[in-house]
Amino acid sequence: MGVRFPLPAPDLYRDIKAPLGGNDGSIRGTLDAVNPDSLSPAEPYSAAFCERQYNNRAAVPNHQDFFVRWASRSAMARERLSCYPDFAYGAGARHTLDLFPAANPKGLLVFIHGGYWRTLDKADFLFVAEPFVAHHISVAAINYGLCPAVRIDDIVHDCTHAIAWLNANTRRFGLDGKPIVVGGHSAGGHLAAMMMTIDWEALKVLPSRIAGAVSVSGVFDLEPLVYTSMNADLRLDAESARRVSPIHLKPKITAPVQLVVGGIESSEFIRQNLLLKAAWPQVSGEPVVVPGCHHFSIVDHFADPASPAFRRALKLFE
Repeated sequence: MGVRFPLPAPDLYRDIKAPLGGNDGSIRGTLDAVNPDSLSPAEPYSAAFCERQYNNRAAVPNHQDFFVRWASRSAMARERLSCYPDFAYGAGARHTLDLFPAANPKGLLVFIHGGYWRTLDKADFLFVAEPFVAHHISVAAINYGLCPAVRIDDIVHDCTHAIAWLNANTRRFGLDGKPIVVGGHSAGGHLAAMMMTIDWEALKVLPSRIAGAVSVSGVFDLEPLVYTSMNADLRLDAESARRVSPIHLKPKITAPVQLVVGGIESSEFIRQNLLLKAAWPQVSGEPVVVPGCHHFSIVDHFADPASPAFRRALKLFE
């Protein structure tokens, strides 16, 4: 018998407008009861379908309210926490990171911001650091080059070298030998998964230092984005999308990958998490679908120290 997890029944696997599960909180299906065909998109890829499924700002009309609130919370976090701002890990203007050291740190969370690889900034997500620092986890928030000035391959390279820089400098922050967990939201969730496919030994990083990844509303098959309006900036085609899609790559380390997605996100975002679970069964846990959360509110859930997603992330440092 498979592990129970909140998944829509196959006949409901389409645009999801309400939290998964019944009104009484019951679960509608189990992973092992789902027809394998439900791992296919609800419709053939088209510009209309992919735009509807992947344009999160259009799906959440008040998304700007979240950005404003996150900016305010991040500014307060930067004032309240000890912070080493804007360390340069590379030569580019956006090759910088902020580091928030925790007292008696148990490890380091590297958080990668979202924005579909083309917008937003580490400064928008610094509020995520506060609850982790309070639980003795130091946090590094990293920036990276943005499309269309760079390609997604380049962004993967940026994140890789940010982590390599942190690994080489952790002794300065009392983190020598402590575990590193990579987390991120949306595009950052994709990049967190990509970090599991890196040959870390070639960069003089012990693979055992990477203790896991947490992907919050990540995308793991980038082919559908070829059909979206944002591809004017991403410049993906079938070949380049496959090259940076975790489902077509193999993890090079065996650290666990935690998957979290909102229950009222589009069916494609929920399917994306199922795809990675199917592609990486040896490292990916069951996707956690959080009822009532959309693509933006899921970040607040992750940063809530009372939430299951936060508590699960802490376990990666044990």
